[in-house]
Amino acid sequence: MIQIGVIGAGSCDREMEILAEEVGAEIARNGALLICGGLGGVMEASARGAKKESGTTVGLLPGDSRKSANPYIDIAIVTEMGHARNVIIARSSDALIAVGGEYGTLSEIAHSLKMGKTVVTLNSKWDIEGTIRASDPKDAVRIALNSISEKQ
Repeated sequence: MIQIGVIGAGSCDREMEILAEEVGAEIARNGALLICGGLGGVMEASARGAKKESGTTVGLLPGDSRKSANPYIDIAIVTEMGHARNVIIARSSDALIAVGGEYGTLSEIAHSLKMGKTVVTLNSKWDIEGTIRASDPKDAVRIALNSISEKQ
């Protein structure tokens, strides 16, 4: 099964929430599994979107309790690694979609690019060499899926 990581800030405004939810829904519509950090903000919105489309979600949690996972996470993986879990999210994803984001997202982008993963950005405030900018959620998922099929 294809695994797409959705990365973004743990808190976000309504516009970013709508974008993230649609990214999650589109991932599920395409039969892929959604991986995220398992908490709030972009992570919760994308997982909610995936669940609305009967998708499967995995949350790699920074702390020591599965109880910290948002309610849309099917599989909660406790890492007790804080931001170091970002490396696991990057490594476990076939491609990643960054929705907005803050410095934690920036670290996930850097790790992913270093690993040779495709990173698609949506509504990013950064223009990072090696990432691919998407115009909307459907475009972001299409780019991610195309990149995965090209690498197989």
